Amino acid sequence: MQKPLGVILAGGLATRMGGGDKGLLSLGGESLLSRVIDRLSPQVAGLALNANGDAARFAGLGLPVVADTIEGFAGPLAGVLAGLDWAAEQGAEAIVTAAADTPFFPTDLVARLMAAAEGQAHPLVLATTPKSGDEVLKSGGKGRVNRHPTFGLWPVALRDDLRAALMGGLRKVVLWTDQHGGREALFEAEPFDPFFNVNTPEDLARAEALLR
Repeated sequence: MQKPLGVILAGGLATRMGGGDKGLLSLGGESLLSRVIDRLSPQVAGLALNANGDAARFAGLGLPVVADTIEGFAGPLAGVLAGLDWAAEQGAEAIVTAAADTPFFPTDLVARLMAAAEGQAHPLVLATTPKSGDEVLKSGGKGRVNRHPTFGLWPVALRDDLRAALMGGLRKVVLWTDQHGGREALFEAEPFDPFFNVNTPEDLARAEALLR
């Protein structure tokens, strides 16, 4: 499979951060988005940003901005669909998505997602990390991994199927990926979960501490 394109998902409402664009928050003197771009761009063949509203606010990043085509902030799958439609215009087979508020994700994310997809008719893989003992207890023993639905490998060939599912009201990522034989790529969560994301001011303070 050819090297996928990358799509950074920044279409959320950031309600726990008081609204606005979380990706433009500063972490160690750089925006979260800049850190995500620096981490993802070496791993992919090209990069776009999924965001809604006035695209001009991201002009300084030099990336194409693709908006959701499903109305009403339909969640990360709507951003995935926007990315797949953009990738189809570029003639790409697949995209890898990353969240705009997750500055420490693995530098081998794409390679490991692609390795997990070997043999699949349509490459469809989500990133996972092991649950802690407390998390397993809280879930009643259901599942041993945390799935990270904003970090995945997605096939352009299934974009119309995804569009139909979203139009039909589907919002939960794993319901759709499970329907299509989606796989998982397991990443270590030590010394901390690399998919830790900044949802609150407290999370931002923790990210600053991790950076140091």
